[in-house]
Amino acid sequence: MPAVQGGLVIARAPRGAVSVTLNGVALPLTADGFFLMGFDRDAESSAILTATFADGRTLGRTLAVTPGNWRIENVAANPTGGAKTSAEFAARRGAELDRINAARAKTTLGNGWRQQFIRPVAGRTSGLFGAQRIYNGTPGSYHSGMDIAAPHGTDFVAPADGVVTLAATDAFTLEGHLLMIDHGMGLNSAFLHCSELLVKEGDYVKQGQVIGRVGATGRASGPHLHWGMKWNNARIDPKLLIPAI
Repeated sequence: MPAVQGGLVIARAPRGAVSVTLNGVALPLTADGFFLMGFDRDAESSAILTATFADGRTLGRTLAVTPGNWRIENVAANPTGGAKTSAEFAARRGAELDRINAARAKTTLGNGWRQQFIRPVAGRTSGLFGAQRIYNGTPGSYHSGMDIAAPHGTDFVAPADGVVTLAATDAFTLEGHLLMIDHGMGLNSAFLHCSELLVKEGDYVKQGQVIGRVGATGRASGPHLHWGMKWNNARIDPKLLIPAI
């Protein structure tokens, strides 16, 4: 897969390489030399990939990063989601973000990142990654995942193997009932607005396993599953990881 904003690339280091960096940041290598790298929605137009060998030699390559084509989406939802006022939102949001950041900081040795990801639920794609969101006339941040419309209570499954790092049984202001799964190598999935969570933190889940049910908790205009992904600090478009319908 070529480098593209919002995309992932699985690559293999040259024979004999002992380390690989992307823009100067070291990337973990598997025993057989594979590594994962991702490019944020707002990634620069190029990135430098460097392999270092045991004798100190280096081999560098400049990767061209293809820009995304982002659109504007209008959403009929309260900008503060499950919080009734801005003051309530401000009071609750800090603790929620702390839990999300702590979950993303957890690392596992899983190999889900090496699998061909599958769609977590059938349904119409109702929101695209990277789109600028307007909430009831108020500009918001860009959309950090893909939305899949499905009836309330519809089961959804794990798109790849992983470990549950967060299961918010207490609904968050924006995400509602939030489920996060680490797939290894710094790659994780987040499932928002759930009506019910069927796994708990620390559980190991297999690809295709039912892990929750679709809902409209948090900031949502109707029942749907928001599937967001991050590789380290880069936000990734899940649609690029699954087969086209």
